[in-house]
This record gives sequence, C-alpha cells and structure tokens, in this order.
Amino acid sequence: MSLFHRINALKLKHAHLENSIDREQKRPLPDISTLHHLKREKLFLKEEILKLSFAS
Repeated sequence: MSLFHRINALKLKHAHLENSIDREQKRPLPDISTLHHLKREKLFLKEEILKLSFAS
C-alpha cells in the first residue's frame, strides 16, 4: 500500500470515528468510557496522519 493510500485510509477511519463520537454524544445517556476510547483512538489516528504526511 502506498503512503498516499495509507494516509487516505487513516483519514477515512478518522472521519468514521468522528461520526461515532457524534452519535454517542447525542444519545440520552452517552457512555463516557466509550467516548473516551473513541476520542483516544481518533487522536492516535490524527497523530499518525500528521507523522506520515511529514514523512512524505
């Protein structure tokens, strides 16, 4: 997989996580643990995207 495709795949997963976070926050009783996990994973992806972007 090329670097370009890897970055795009990570961006797609990042957007999916953002949607999951939005859905969880809109629930009547959002699960804080789930939100924490999703946000941590989203941050990890963002850092990975930035690292790969600067590496190219």
